Amino acid sequence: MPSFEYEALDSGGRSKKGVVNADNPRLARQELRRLSLTPVSISAPREAQGGGPGAKAPARLNPNDLVIMTRQLSVLVGAATPLEEALNAVALQTEKPGVRKRMLGVRERVLEGWRFGDALAEDKKSFPDLYRAVVAAGEQSGDLAGVLDRLATMLEKNRSMMNKAVASLIYPAALALVAAGVVTALMVGVVPKIVEQFQTFDAELPFVTRLVIGVSGFLANYGLLLLASVAVGGAVFWRAMKAPAFKKSFDAWALTIPVLGKLLRGLDGARFARTLATLFAGGAPLLDSLRGASRTVGNAHMREKLETVIGQVREGASMAASLKRAGVLPPMMTHMVAAGERAGAVPLMLDKAAAQLEEEFDTASTVALRLLEPMIIVGMGGVVMLIVVAIMLPILRLNSLASG
Repeated sequence: MPSFEYEALDSGGRSKKGVVNADNPRLARQELRRLSLTPVSISAPREAQGGGPGAKAPARLNPNDLVIMTRQLSVLVGAATPLEEALNAVALQTEKPGVRKRMLGVRERVLEGWRFGDALAEDKKSFPDLYRAVVAAGEQSGDLAGVLDRLATMLEKNRSMMNKAVASLIYPAALALVAAGVVTALMVGVVPKIVEQFQTFDAELPFVTRLVIGVSGFLANYGLLLLASVAVGGAVFWRAMKAPAFKKSFDAWALTIPVLGKLLRGLDGARFARTLATLFAGGAPLLDSLRGASRTVGNAHMREKLETVIGQVREGASMAASLKRAGVLPPMMTHMVAAGERAGAVPLMLDKAAAQLEEEFDTASTVALRLLEPMIIVGMGGVVMLIVVAIMLPILRLNSLASG
């Protein structure tokens, strides 16, 4: 059934806005009068007005829209607003046609009597399995507002962790790219011109100079081939990472790299702990919570080990002991889970473990970044100094021969 946005006056003369479902504008006005509202204006939703056959909504909600929508719903539902009214308010709040269309679609299903989680399942690209599982658990437990609040917090934290991980790599990568460009320009553009001057002298050049000239000649003759080889190698690696066996082996090796391995373990551990806490606190069974949380782990080796944890818990083992035997999560987290099991406060301890791991990741990545920047600068300075020495040594030798 189509939806129409309306502006109407209630019995007290106050203006109200909203969305009403009807087959046409005339029936929409009748529905408003039935609700004791005096229609002022009736219009199709904005995505329909400006659409046309060529206008398409985005394929899915982006993560930022999902976080904002979830936070708004948690506030409205927590304020005792009926779910369909909360969905209507969120739809009217946004200026993005794609978000508006999806929220109105979910609202229509809820008005038809669908459960909220089932209504979300009609748009699986926008609302992932994990998201729907948390919402369904909240509906079953009768604490939808609290679960939505925890879900919004989880999405915000996970998004923040990923943003920090990406942001911590942007500046070093840009710095390394600029350094490589400067060195390549010197080798290809400056060194060959200096070499032309040395070729007029019948004297043996120093080893450093011959080394720099050799590298310069290689880059000039085979630089494009080297660049193409790197691009092909990157493409082959990207395709290989799609193979489960190769990805699992590579991810297992990545965890053994000093510093980087610890950062990766902490990043996935924090995401796993916060997701598990959200699911378990929302009323989902422990096995379902573990299964859902393990899907948020990006490292294939860690995810495989966590699958064994699910099997051991199913057989009656404690979660803390199973996580300890898996040996892929930080020891601090397994100790906190054990304390939570003893105290009957597993979600609380998981939240604390996630917060601690996030803080450790933030600190470690900041320190690593501060160390990496001067290392790149020093490395570039060393290469430039080598080029300068390679150029100056023959000149100094010729000057000494001329003066002698």
